[in-house]
Amino acid sequence: MVPEGWKTELVWLAGIALLTLVAGALSGYAWPVLSLGLAFYVGRQLRHLTRLASVLRKRRRIEPPYPNGLWQLIYQEIRRLQTGSQKRKRRLARFVTRFRKAATALPDAVVILGTRGDVEWANPDAGDLLGVPWPQGIGHRLTALVDHPVFTEYVEARDYRRPLELHSPVNKTIVLSVHVTPFGKKPQRLVMARDITRVYHLDQVRTDFVSNVSHELRTPLTVISGFLESLADSGGECAQWSRSVELMQQQAARMQHIIEDLLILSRLEMEEEEPTVETTPVPVPRLLASIVEEARSLSGDAGHVISLEADPRRWLQANAHELRSAFSNLVFNAVRHTPGHTEIHIRWAADAQGAYLSVRDSGEGIPSLHIPRLTERFYRVDKGRARESGGTGLGLAIVKHTLNRYGGELQIASEVGRGSTFTCRFPDNVLTMPQDTDEPEA
Repeated sequence: MVPEGWKTELVWLAGIALLTLVAGALSGYAWPVLSLGLAFYVGRQLRHLTRLASVLRKRRRIEPPYPNGLWQLIYQEIRRLQTGSQKRKRRLARFVTRFRKAATALPDAVVILGTRGDVEWANPDAGDLLGVPWPQGIGHRLTALVDHPVFTEYVEARDYRRPLELHSPVNKTIVLSVHVTPFGKKPQRLVMARDITRVYHLDQVRTDFVSNVSHELRTPLTVISGFLESLADSGGECAQWSRSVELMQQQAARMQHIIEDLLILSRLEMEEEEPTVETTPVPVPRLLASIVEEARSLSGDAGHVISLEADPRRWLQANAHELRSAFSNLVFNAVRHTPGHTEIHIRWAADAQGAYLSVRDSGEGIPSLHIPRLTERFYRVDKGRARESGGTGLGLAIVKHTLNRYGGELQIASEVGRGSTFTCRFPDNVLTMPQDTDEPEA
């Protein structure tokens, strides 16, 4: 079916053609008259085209009445598009208004940065927590408004995998956790700063408490262990107490291990913020070989089948004692928590993501429910079996904090009935080549 506008346009063409033919036949000047008719038709089209261009240039809304013919369809379609565009603009304006109201209501500082790091929008809390005024701060670089060298380094480094903790430049008593999230096709960024003062101080109190208590317990525990050793050496004099003394010695040794692990954790947590540890090239294959020998002794009559596959070309620039603590925790855990005569495979290698150490066992596996919490202090999947195994419940927490110091990550994969794999991943910046000099074993 031909639209009404096309019909009208065809009538115009037919009428002009008929008039020019009749006038040309009557006057004897057919071609000149036909040219005049075509010029009239073209002139009419140009007039409508000029009017449309003027309306579009001035961004005016097209209103009826519309021209006849084909131009009526064009004007109606443009009017429809204008109406749809205005509806979308109003809807987007409502969304933007709601977003700003929601961001304004947040108790966190929110700042949107442009492609060059300049402030495009900020909520009121950005002024209270970061010192970014709105709207006075629009167009200014965020790092110029927030006078804090650590903050400037963090924003410009563009490595936002971990949040930044710092004292507010507006109020030094406030501790902030800053998150930066890139978004959009262009490199825009969303900066959020949250007040974590209370949590920060609670964590500091907890860390200080654990460290102080652990230190204070070492001396009385050493005294108790000494007396128990004397009782055990007395032989027949205390034969009736031999079993009791043996159990007390075991529990005293277990308590000593817990205290030592707590002290290690406290030190790692304190040094995460201000790392001062000295690093050296560590021969990881040699370190692992030593740990495997200790693991075989720990296994004893259980007879675990422990194998090691280590790439001799890859060393780490790290602290040897910390690596030994982390790696031995993973390997010894595999020995303690898997049945005897099962296989434990240790691999030190590299792939596209960097160097990694994997400890794979063929034990009972861990239900997925427990995996996210395994690195928490004293968290146990099976509390009864864990105590019997002699573990302190702090090993994986030590591993996690050790890896954090070097920008690494602990990955855990497990399937019930098929075993578990614990993988320590290290970034390329801590890898180093083997040294020519003989390195002492860690």
